[in-house]
Amino acid sequence: MPKLIKDANIIDNQWSMLEASNTPEDALIPAGNVIVPLNVWRSQKTKLSGRADEIGVWLTSDEFADELADDAKKLPLIALHFATFMDGRAFTTARLLRERFGFTGELRASGAIIRDQLCYLSRCGVNAFHFADDSINLEGALDSLSDFSDGYQTSVEQKTPLSQRR
Repeated sequence: MPKLIKDANIIDNQWSMLEASNTPEDALIPAGNVIVPLNVWRSQKTKLSGRADEIGVWLTSDEFADELADDAKKLPLIALHFATFMDGRAFTTARLLRERFGFTGELRASGAIIRDQLCYLSRCGVNAFHFADDSINLEGALDSLSDFSDGYQTSVEQKTPLSQRR
């Protein structure tokens, strides 16, 4: 079973990710824990709402937090898909989901993420990391969560800037 990092632990990935669909209303959602694309969630929301604990939604970097709005509070998992590690829009999306839309579930970064981003993603509220590259050493990646012992600015995890904590 594939592994990922969640809450600073290496665990089995219990979720499957449904491929993007050009016909979201016809997408077949298998049983079990499934992360569906935003367009599938939108077109099948009524039907999928009955499976509240086993349906998550994934967003591409050009889809934003406000597109989930109040639905965010009801979902157990939201995945932010990185097509490339150079696209940082998901950092903002993560922070907005936590701070503006009150999302408290698993916030997963998936796709082309790299170890160097883990500490920063964590500060934005991401608590799970699924690497597209299966050769990533997850034990080594865990160390990246503590690359910095403190931050100057506020974050999802630290509401007070360093200048006020002195």
